[in-house]
Amino acid sequence: MAQRVLIVDDAAFMRMMIKDILDKNGFDVVGEAQDGNQAVDQYKELQPDLVTLDITMPEKDGLAALKEINEIDADANVIMCSAMGQQAMVIDAIQAGAKDFIVKPFQADRVLEAIGKVLG
Repeated sequence: MAQRVLIVDDAAFMRMMIKDILDKNGFDVVGEAQDGNQAVDQYKELQPDLVTLDITMPEKDGLAALKEINEIDADANVIMCSAMGQQAMVIDAIQAGAKDFIVKPFQADRVLEAIGKVLG
């Protein structure tokens, strides 16, 4: 069975880019969210194998959503996404329980490498 993924990013274009990479490589994108509140709600509902989570979003940012998701499921597999120059946020995310991070703009091989590392 294909690994189930939830994509979270406030930019529809970024969600589409990640979805395209995942679709072409046999993953099942089970949901998309555009802010941290939707991310937490969909995580509870869908229980995906993996979440790609943008750091900077309206309503609730990725770090807050990450912490909530980890309260729901201590074994959650979350890969943070950030733009260049957000190293401090990336460190915060790893300390908060993210398993890896990918930098925008996305390179397909780096996305797949991070997912492979996280999901084994």
